[in-house]
Amino acid sequence: MSRPLLLHPDRLFPADPGVRSIARALYDEIADLPIISPHGHTDPAWFAHNQPFGNATDLLLRPDHYLFRMLYSQGVQLDDLGIGAARATSDPRAAWRILADHWPLFRGTPTRLWLDWVFAEVFGMTEMLDSRSSDRYYDTITEALQDPAFAPRALFDRFNIEVIATTESPLDSLEHHAAIRADNNAGVWSGKVITAYRPDPVIDPEFEGFADNLHRLSALTGQDCHTWAGYLTAHRQRRAFFAAHGATSTDHGHPTAQTADLSRADAEALFATVISGSFTAAQAELFRAQMLTEMAAMSLDDGLVMQIHPGSLRNHNRGLFARFGRDKGADIPTRTDYVHALRPLLDRFGNESALSIILFTLDESAYARELAPLAGHYPCLRLGPAWWFHDSPEGMRRFREMTTETAGFTNTVGFNDDTRAFLSIPARHDVARRVDCAFLARLVAEHRLADWEAAELAHDLAYHLAKSAYRL
Repeated sequence: MSRPLLLHPDRLFPADPGVRSIARALYDEIADLPIISPHGHTDPAWFAHNQPFGNATDLLLRPDHYLFRMLYSQGVQLDDLGIGAARATSDPRAAWRILADHWPLFRGTPTRLWLDWVFAEVFGMTEMLDSRSSDRYYDTITEALQDPAFAPRALFDRFNIEVIATTESPLDSLEHHAAIRADNNAGVWSGKVITAYRPDPVIDPEFEGFADNLHRLSALTGQDCHTWAGYLTAHRQRRAFFAAHGATSTDHGHPTAQTADLSRADAEALFATVISGSFTAAQAELFRAQMLTEMAAMSLDDGLVMQIHPGSLRNHNRGLFARFGRDKGADIPTRTDYVHALRPLLDRFGNESALSIILFTLDESAYARELAPLAGHYPCLRLGPAWWFHDSPEGMRRFREMTTETAGFTNTVGFNDDTRAFLSIPARHDVARRVDCAFLARLVAEHRLADWEAAELAHDLAYHLAKSAYRL
């Protein structure tokens, strides 16, 4: 027999009994609040077509780079998991068995927290995943997915999701969002699924296919995207198109936080160099930097909230990238400068309270030294939650401990799950709510907050701040 799967009701709460009781009381007030998921990477086609998810592997393993990056680190080949081209010929049950055989690798990780919640709360599993229970898990989950109660829209409603934002390229037709909105208008389904504008493929000269992407952008917009004026107009046009499909934000995944504020003549000359294809790495970086400032100017005009997600060296494993493409678990955090990098943008727009820029980081050393002081001063800046590698209990605690004294709570934006793994969304929000309640409970126990203040903040961190920051 496998060991029992148990979700302790006091998980992630403080060990001290007195502080734990405060955390428990705070959590009980917010546990059932609706989920605001303002930034993520779920597939809008799931909600547009509402087709059943295929099987346990396709739903839970293959889309989740948190899982297969750990497996790969221990010698499991992505082909054996059916990643990439191998999916067409691989056995999903065999891939699931590999996950089950290696489940001990995930002890102490947030992945384990999230998936144990999914197994227990969504599928009613009562035994731990391991080699002995692998087939029972696979069969139970796969069979459940054929039930209409486990269709994407039914799960969306069951998870009490008020709104979810997906992330699309400017080249996307947004046809799935249009289909969802049509069903909303017809009264078929009330779920709110919006998009976010992610222009990296047509802003980053080093993005694969950049030259072809500019041709596609020209065709989509009717603008000549090989002129500086036409290129900027095309962005404005696509941003308006996204806003018409519900977008309230943009998202920028640059290698650094570098910004620039070039003269029009210098920007035109740089753009000409970039589109020629004969540019240096420094020129590519300068162009990305200039485009962050251009995007901020457009946000001031159209009201879209700007998210900057810097600091990841994408596709570090070149061999893996060549075989399998992006988002295969080989993105690695790097040191990130914000104070100097953001100054050109902030010199121009930092005092604009109508502009909202949300900063994320993978460099925790910047929390107290740079990010909290910046957000604690500039009206346009807010801090995004602990992200990606730090979307974990310890990462969330460190974020609160290192930013709160300087930036406070209201210069942060609550929590967003930033995930492709749909079923982990309520699990991730539950972890964040528990960790924040534990942090607030300590402040109450230390007589730094009144209990009613902590209760108000718990509601803000779980719900109100995200809704406000993303203009939802």
